[in-house]
Amino acid sequence: MRRFLSLTLSLILLAGCSPSQPADRQVDLSQPPAQSLEVPPPPPEPEPEPEPIVAHLMVGGDVMSHTPLTDDCYVAETDSYDYTHVLQFAAPQLALADYAAANLETPLAGGQHSGYPRFNSPDELAWNIREAGFDLLSTANNHTKDKGMEGLFRTLDVLDQAGVAHVGTYRSQEERDASHGIHVADVGGISVAFLAYTYGLNGFRIDDDLRFSANLFNLDYYTTLCNPDYQLLEEDMAAARALETDLIAVIVHWGNEYRTQQNVHQENLAQFLVGQGADLVLGGHPHVLQPYMTVTAPGFDGQEREGFVIYSLGNFISNQNFADDPWQDLATKTTVILDLELTKTPEGDASLTDVRYTPYYMLHRNRQPVGERRHLVNVHQAMAEYEAGDSELIDQRAYASLQKALDLCHEVLGPEGDRPSE
Repeated sequence: MRRFLSLTLSLILLAGCSPSQPADRQVDLSQPPAQSLEVPPPPPEPEPEPEPIVAHLMVGGDVMSHTPLTDDCYVAETDSYDYTHVLQFAAPQLALADYAAANLETPLAGGQHSGYPRFNSPDELAWNIREAGFDLLSTANNHTKDKGMEGLFRTLDVLDQAGVAHVGTYRSQEERDASHGIHVADVGGISVAFLAYTYGLNGFRIDDDLRFSANLFNLDYYTTLCNPDYQLLEEDMAAARALETDLIAVIVHWGNEYRTQQNVHQENLAQFLVGQGADLVLGGHPHVLQPYMTVTAPGFDGQEREGFVIYSLGNFISNQNFADDPWQDLATKTTVILDLELTKTPEGDASLTDVRYTPYYMLHRNRQPVGERRHLVNVHQAMAEYEAGDSELIDQRAYASLQKALDLCHEVLGPEGDRPSE
């Protein structure tokens, strides 16, 4: 009996030492264990559709520095030259470009500066034109040899020092042979091959052993100026096509001065260049604006081709003055910055997709101090400031000239292209 009680007491004590399971945590062993659920990974994000590349190539006309303009850029305190005030109103638009080009119609030969008829401009022009936003200058024009071969070669050295690309003239046969004188530029992700040519050199000749130094599209470049060197152009354009760039642009110095319409020689050469693969033909030399249009031509491959041609961009900066001819005075002071929208599709096809321009006017203020006499003004901006009473540059007479310049741009180029750059 005593053993039985002892065993019973032990069992009771053992039961009291076991922790009781809370009701809400008890496991019903009669149910099978729950299966773990695997969450499937989210579907992959769809690949974004490739976007086309859109870039803006801006083009200006002839960069010239006649003596009054050079004098206005002289800084006596430092015995140097500064074109910043001349270019300050164009620089904001050029800042919107992916790439900008113009024609440098003056040697940078060092020594004594001079204006028309044999130009020689201060070296500072190269730095200031670069600071304003230009990336490339054509150096092939009728003033290329104004200061001899030494001036031609030195101009290229100065441009190199200033960080400005150049096309159209060369220091050696090897330099031209490197790519048939072609400069390839990255225009906002679109590759463009640039070539440049001039009709002649104002009667100057180049020795046969230096013929490489300037791209001349006429065989009779020092006489009658009417016999194009088609073999040279064909070879250079074939070399440009072989580079397989997205587009080809040709800068051409041609045409009749002070005429707002192209001549038949320009039209024939434009068709030839487009047929040889030029997508853009950018003209200069007449010192006034000439029209732009799409040109069609039979191509080198037997297929019809199309290309954009502007026959003349007029002057960019200059100091031509025709007091006895009001129309010519106005026309040589009126210019534009051409804004060419280039688009490359995801499939790799590139084309010109929009053309617009901004009118500019070379303002002369002869009674002002040096450094304040010459300004290339944005016509729309300058007119708006005058109308708002906020202009320090424009008076009633200048405003009337701006209105005439605007009318001239619309007459020659058409009003539909007069739209601000974006």
